[in-house]
Amino acid sequence: MCDCPCGSGRDFDACCGPYLAGEAQPPTAEALMRARYTAHTRADIDYIQATHDDATSEDIDRDATDRWARRSEWLGLEIRAIEAGGEGDDVGAVEFVAHFRERDERRRHHELARFKRDGHGSWVYVDGEAPEQATIRHGGPRVGRNDPCPCGSGRKYKKCCGAPA
Repeated sequence: MCDCPCGSGRDFDACCGPYLAGEAQPPTAEALMRARYTAHTRADIDYIQATHDDATSEDIDRDATDRWARRSEWLGLEIRAIEAGGEGDDVGAVEFVAHFRERDERRRHHELARFKRDGHGSWVYVDGEAPEQATIRHGGPRVGRNDPCPCGSGRKYKKCCGAPA
């Protein structure tokens, strides 16, 4: 018995294990998202393909997905937002970030994933996209290199906070 890779804090056998073994169906879009992440950590490409919507399943490159899953060290799943996808819903969306290490480099996969119920009432992954990122702009005036440093030291910006590290 061990903690489930999906980050729920529950034991694998009481969380994603029954879904991956085909003993139960995830009751929500979030539960399916967590199970699909766990399938990636175990390189269970059959589960990933089985829980993919038939209409978009041709988008799966099994070999590439398998290589990615096996060569990555999976570091954790972060659920950012959930829209619908509950037990009484037919569609839902889950924004998530999957953290992993690949070739000694920490990386992340950030996605807004869409889910729906198939003809049998089971949740399936439809597709996903990178969520729009808001551009953050500095609202104050620009500080020139020869202007006084805004920290209040009295020195020029280029000799204080703007100095190369």
